[in-house]
Amino acid sequence: MVLLSPTVRALEVLLHMCEEYVKSHGLTYNVKESVIMVFRAAGGKLPSYVPPIKISNIELERVYQYKYLGHFVSADLKDLMDFERERRALAVRCNMVVRRFARCSEQVKILLFKSYCQVFYTCSLWTNYTHRAISALRVQYNNGFRMLLGLPPFCSASGMFAQARTDDFYAIMRKKSASLLCRLRASSSPILKTIARRIDSPFMRQLFSPRF
Repeated sequence: MVLLSPTVRALEVLLHMCEEYVKSHGLTYNVKESVIMVFRAAGGKLPSYVPPIKISNIELERVYQYKYLGHFVSADLKDLMDFERERRALAVRCNMVVRRFARCSEQVKILLFKSYCQVFYTCSLWTNYTHRAISALRVQYNNGFRMLLGLPPFCSASGMFAQARTDDFYAIMRKKSASLLCRLRASSSPILKTIARRIDSPFMRQLFSPRF
């Protein structure tokens, strides 16, 4: 469960409501698995001091990055940690497919590549990253495809994907960003709809980014 609050005081009120609920239902919070994170405001700095936040009179640990539902969230709102997580996961998946299915036909290999190596979990949430981070992930994706099909290291990436009728890295990013935007706009939540319809929203910038 995630609680979002604009102030410490508001967060304390939310936590008090949660504590009253669990008490009335005979439950307890696992304080060891609970943490707090303070996000940096746009153009601002992270506060050096935050008043103690407690559950069941036990102070919660303040963290600056946290893996939630498989996605790394950081206090500076940057996605570099999650880029690195996905790059490493992609390397593992590509090596597994190359090693286990080396004797399969090219058609089967391409199908396996699409199934295992085009996942890019939560990539549609990436909005704050560097050119170096996205280039490293793109190179990992291209090299995995080359290794699987036994292509030369420096062959044209656009040419090999076109010949195999397979989406390249940028096509996957655009499709996943567009899919998320469509789901947000179709949501019953007025908050999500408002975010999705803003021209200056991070999702719109992501979708029409020249890097994609």
